[in-house]
Amino acid sequence: MTLKASGGSVVARPQLYQTLPVATISQAEQQDRYMSKGELQELVSFFNSGGKRIAIAEALTRYSELIVSQAANRIFTGGSPLSYLERPPENDAPQMTMGGEVMDAAAATKLGTATYVDDDGGGIFEGLRSIFSVGTPTGPIPPGFRPINVSRYGPSNMQKSLRDMSWFLRYLSYAIVAGDPNIISVNVRGLREIIENACSTAATIVAIQTMRFAALRYFRSDEEASEIVSQYFDVLLSEFKAPTPSNKLRQRPSNDQQGLELPQIYFNAAERRPKFAMKPGLSILEKQAVVKAAYRQVFERDITRAYSLNLSDLESKVKNGEISMKEFIRRLCKSPLYRKNFFEPYINSRALELAFRHILGRAPSSREEVQEYFSVVSKGGLAALVDALVDSREYADYFGEETVPYLRGLGQEAQECRNWGPQFDLFNYSAPFRKVPQFITLFAAYDQPLPDQHVYGSGNDPLEIQFGAIFPKETRNPDATPAFFNKDTRRILIRRGAGIDNQLSNPAARPKAPGSLGPKVFKLDQVPATGNTQASVRFSESSTQAVINAAYRQVFGRDLYDGQRLKTAEIKLENGEITIREFIRSLAKSEVFRKMYWSSLYVMKAVEYIHRRLLGRPTYGRQETNKYFDICAKKGFYALVDAIIDSQEYNDAFGEDTIPYERYLTPAGLSMRTMRATTMADRGMAQNMPESTPRFVELGQVNSDRSQPDLQMRVAQGVSRQRQETKIFKLTNLADKPALKVIVQAAYRQIFERDVAPYVVQNEFTALESKLSNGEINLKEFIEGLGCSQLYLREFYAPYPNTKVIELGTKHFLGRAPVDQSEIRKYNQILATQGLRGFIQEMLSSPEYAECFGEDTVPYRRFPTLPAANFPNTERLYNQLTKQNKELVVPSFEPV
Repeated sequence: MTLKASGGSVVARPQLYQTLPVATISQAEQQDRYMSKGELQELVSFFNSGGKRIAIAEALTRYSELIVSQAANRIFTGGSPLSYLERPPENDAPQMTMGGEVMDAAAATKLGTATYVDDDGGGIFEGLRSIFSVGTPTGPIPPGFRPINVSRYGPSNMQKSLRDMSWFLRYLSYAIVAGDPNIISVNVRGLREIIENACSTAATIVAIQTMRFAALRYFRSDEEASEIVSQYFDVLLSEFKAPTPSNKLRQRPSNDQQGLELPQIYFNAAERRPKFAMKPGLSILEKQAVVKAAYRQVFERDITRAYSLNLSDLESKVKNGEISMKEFIRRLCKSPLYRKNFFEPYINSRALELAFRHILGRAPSSREEVQEYFSVVSKGGLAALVDALVDSREYADYFGEETVPYLRGLGQEAQECRNWGPQFDLFNYSAPFRKVPQFITLFAAYDQPLPDQHVYGSGNDPLEIQFGAIFPKETRNPDATPAFFNKDTRRILIRRGAGIDNQLSNPAARPKAPGSLGPKVFKLDQVPATGNTQASVRFSESSTQAVINAAYRQVFGRDLYDGQRLKTAEIKLENGEITIREFIRSLAKSEVFRKMYWSSLYVMKAVEYIHRRLLGRPTYGRQETNKYFDICAKKGFYALVDAIIDSQEYNDAFGEDTIPYERYLTPAGLSMRTMRATTMADRGMAQNMPESTPRFVELGQVNSDRSQPDLQMRVAQGVSRQRQETKIFKLTNLADKPALKVIVQAAYRQIFERDVAPYVVQNEFTALESKLSNGEINLKEFIEGLGCSQLYLREFYAPYPNTKVIELGTKHFLGRAPVDQSEIRKYNQILATQGLRGFIQEMLSSPEYAECFGEDTVPYRRFPTLPAANFPNTERLYNQLTKQNKELVVPSFEPV
């Protein structure tokens, strides 16, 4: 058998059972239409009966043991079936009667002939009725029915039979709540196979009939509830009597033997996908529905309703029977509309994938298939590709001349394993919007060499502990193109130490010491002393403590706190009562080790960690981890530790007196350890650089010979001209009208924080611009005119409090934020007494403005970089959006 790579999987999600609302809405959604009046009425009746359905399910749950026990009384003899059921709650405990007289449980079980009646059903008379009812036929008895003797059948078989009957009742209650018998149909088929092999089919039919009779007894006063229960029990009986359907087979040859059969019960549980066929005797509306289904399959949308498009000539021909549905699909796919939407925007390989989806209802299956049809589309274009697909044998087998193609997805037919994920990705509505060919890259990825792939996706086995990991990182989805790893695939391991020894668990290579180039080995020799004295330790106390500390570091990966150490095991080791191997076993079975490497991890990662700690190497591959997983699942943590320490490899490599050390590691692990910055010197890669004083320290050093004016000048100068990135607009020549226009626009951007179009300001600034152009006013007076305009008053004065107006004013006219609270108080006083015009004139006539901008320069942001005075406030002020943020940059008090 050839090993095929898998195409990955979509996120694993269980197939949900259909409920009445889901099934109804799904049908309408697939057909791209509103729900019909009948469907809406069906939903209304379902929701109106919701309370009743839940009450029915609750009653069946409450009396389930009684119902099952009465069914068991009918088919079993020679013992009490109720004794094999779980004991019911005290408040619902049934009375065990014989001839109307209450008996205790022991006597009833001993006799084995007791009948079980519920208290709520009418007392003694109801009990008498129940006695006779169980003996009367509750339906036609199937041929071949014989009661089963409990003593011969056995207690375990009895419990399984009662469990199966309770399953029937449970599925029935699920279906009643869901309003859809789909749950019964799916599960009863599976139970039938089990019961036929383990019990009698005829006896099960009698038991179901008795359960129906017993269940209906609780709903005698409610006719609607009785009808619902009876209806679902009839479905249960008919499904159980029906023969088990055969598996659905894939109707086309495939060189991949994976996934060629689909059990019928999965097909029944799948989403109901309507299939449309164009028959001559259909009505006009039915034929229109079939044509719309063809549009939805080929164009992936209802082009008639959504886009007011249709191919009227083709429609009339297919409705009149002049052409078959097969020819209709062929001509739709050759139409200019299809060519424009699904062929011209894509490269040939992607257009081929979409054509497979639209015509055959599936994705390309193999590389050979893609190559075959790619050559067709390359030579003959879209028309040749459509003809090849429509005339294929597969199209004839599945759809024939009359049926509209449909998506053959999950549950519709058996799926191949190798392109599972991309197959369903192609079925998504968003598939035409992604132009990358999925299957070309997928099939090419099958031939990638193994070193660049990981068991569950791309990667280079990034950590040595992640061979058994399902996801390398919790935040990353598994890759959709995993390599074909199996149980025989092995890791590449590097031996620590001189020379290269065989990693395949070579017994002759295990006990070799790693030498001076490998890890340090700690060995403790314990030899018996002469005479009848107890065993002694050859080394001194300090050497023993060094061995013990090395054991802690190897097993736990770090030194433990004093309270966590195993003092008793240490004393026994020092006295020679236990060997190093037993000391390692004690450490590995301690509560501290269990919490670190077992309790907080899932099983496979714990196995990787523990294996590294106790055996000194990563696991070789899946075959080894499968063995350890089996031990963990059946026997638990302590059995895993014993299996590793008692293994032949441990005995050959370390024996009784050596602490485990790291013998092998992976290439990725080696590079991770040796390429860290702290290990550069060990590998000879570090260079001895001469010590140098950092540049910022040099700049910060102040020579003692600097004078005070020199220091003041350096503090005031801020940043250097080379670091200043702001473009400065300066008016030098009134005759250069284009330059004058640029300067005027720069002034607008500085004062109003945006470009001001002439049609917005109309005549407000025309006079100012003409005066500036004629030389009647200078640029400083032009700036003052802009600040005193109605636009500035409306935009930056009226909506804000005075503090914010001051911040915006210093930003626009001085190119900075307010320095401190005293400056804000000063300008606030001016604003209160002289208004906005006085505030602006005060700033423009200040020595700061004259020094920075003079008479001919547009104000600009003065502190773009550090170091500069008042930099943080200016930075915040310039980064704020004025119209969206009223927060104060320099508040008068610190916020709480």
